[in-house]
Amino acid sequence: MAKKQKGSVRTSLEELNESLSTIEQKIEGNKKYIYWPLAIILAIILIAVAYIYGFRNPNLKHATEDISKADMELLFNGNDSLALQSYEKVADKYSNKPANRANLNAAILLYQKGKYEEAAKYLNNFDPQGNIVGPASQSLLGDCYVNLKQLDKAVAAFDKAISLSGDNADYTPLFMVKKAVVLHEQKKFAEEASLYQSLKDKYPAYAAQNAIDKYIERANALAGK
Repeated sequence: MAKKQKGSVRTSLEELNESLSTIEQKIEGNKKYIYWPLAIILAIILIAVAYIYGFRNPNLKHATEDISKADMELLFNGNDSLALQSYEKVADKYSNKPANRANLNAAILLYQKGKYEEAAKYLNNFDPQGNIVGPASQSLLGDCYVNLKQLDKAVAAFDKAISLSGDNADYTPLFMVKKAVVLHEQKKFAEEASLYQSLKDKYPAYAAQNAIDKYIERANALAGK
């Protein structure tokens, strides 16, 4: 079912701009390398921290136990529905580090199920820390808003992803492209052209590889320049 939902989202974005489909596919392909490996690493860290402190904090103990069970259910049994219930339980009940990650994991699963409004709720409760997980979470929030047709919010989320990502040449250009796609749909062609030009100036290798010049020309033409 998750694959079916992803396919419908991809079609929606292609309707905004068919010529960006190749770039958008790269974005989708990179998501799985951003989210789940980091979730596994974070799970290991949280478990280790909990044991180091001897589970002196009962809430930390219970939250860590619950989220660890959810991780195992998802990773080894592939039961995303049961894992989602556990992630939601931790996210709704606690306010600690395991709960923060539970917000992100719940959001990812909800997004895959096409429940964009619920996913956005958990993402808005997630503290976007780190220069990979943080921006990735905000990019996913932008994706939720695109599907909800709340484009101003989508732009704001992609802006935050770009800011958190800094000069990461692997991901920042992808977030910039996502924002540009939304600006194109909003008919803000001058802003779109400016953003693509900024991308070209900062990341010339990426721009050359993905033929960004033609998108700059198109946006300038539509802006009457």
